[in-house]
Amino acid sequence: MSIVLKNIEKMNIESFQKDLIDWFKREQRDLPWRKDQDPYKVWVSEIMLQQTRVDTVIPYFNRFMEWFPSIDDLADADEEKVLKAWEGLGYYSRVRNLQSAVKEVREQYNGVVPDTPEEISKLKGVGPYTAGAILSIAYGQPEPAVDGNVMRVISRILSIWEDIARPATRKVFEQAVRELISHEDPSAFNQALMELGALICTPTSPACLLCPVREHCRAFEEGVQNDLPVKTKKTKTRNVQLAAAILEDKNGKILIHKRPSTGLLANLWEFPNVEIEHPLDKERAHLEEAFNSLLGLNIHLDKIIGQVEHVFSHLIWNLKIYIGKINVVLEESEEWKLVSEGELEQFAFPVPYQKMFKIYLNSLENGELFAEKE
Repeated sequence: MSIVLKNIEKMNIESFQKDLIDWFKREQRDLPWRKDQDPYKVWVSEIMLQQTRVDTVIPYFNRFMEWFPSIDDLADADEEKVLKAWEGLGYYSRVRNLQSAVKEVREQYNGVVPDTPEEISKLKGVGPYTAGAILSIAYGQPEPAVDGNVMRVISRILSIWEDIARPATRKVFEQAVRELISHEDPSAFNQALMELGALICTPTSPACLLCPVREHCRAFEEGVQNDLPVKTKKTKTRNVQLAAAILEDKNGKILIHKRPSTGLLANLWEFPNVEIEHPLDKERAHLEEAFNSLLGLNIHLDKIIGQVEHVFSHLIWNLKIYIGKINVVLEESEEWKLVSEGELEQFAFPVPYQKMFKIYLNSLENGELFAEKE
């Protein structure tokens, strides 16, 4: 028998469940996706909450439900509008997979989110955690929903010293939750674990004296709560230097570009940019040549108006922001468009380009957008 199961055997599981669920029902946050147990709403909220803070998600969730209140609404929606609704949340493959999956639900399950582990796990973008969350929260099934929050809590409760950065470790935690989960109220139990990890059993400086299940926690008893969970560090992120430009034509319209349909930030819009690979590339003449040769443009760069740093999970973008002019009449296409400042609102841009445009607007307001003298 594993050490984890031995530690579970020593627990008063019913008392642990009661203490945890009672605390949750008293202290749970008032979140919009908790107003009912609609599987579609639970599903959308869980996808949004991946890699994203609750406070950030709330307005996005409310707007998403306003725009796409049902599975049919999301299945029928234009991808451009769906990406716009997601604009700023990042990890855009999440919403593309969500839309693909709701189409599957409509076609294969008559618009009803499946309620079995086998069927729900086949949907695009629905991994073990999301499947467990939907099945337990919406359908009241005693399925584990193990994410980073839950692994942190359970690693402390049961003193589990397995490395949570290893994919295989998830199975250890899923088995532990299966042993501990309340069969009477699996919905409240799983949400309580998530809530405990978010509010009390935090990554650093856990508030053990406020914890409702402190007396069940082996890490607290042993004084090792700050050493758990065990997690090896990720590989170093890569730094990418970019020059990006707000380019206007003779009518004052701004040039935007649609990113490829696969890869990072697929199908989102951006301002023209090139990677700066060598120090010489930072010189304006070299940059103009790069824009013209790599992007097939004919432009003149006026000046730098600022810079933006944006951190992804695996790389860091450093954008030098330029303004400039397009010297020829551009033929628009699916990939390239000239739009007015007002029309930009219709297109979904990743966060670094939203930041870039704010810098441009601030410079415009402050009267700073004049060409430097050569």
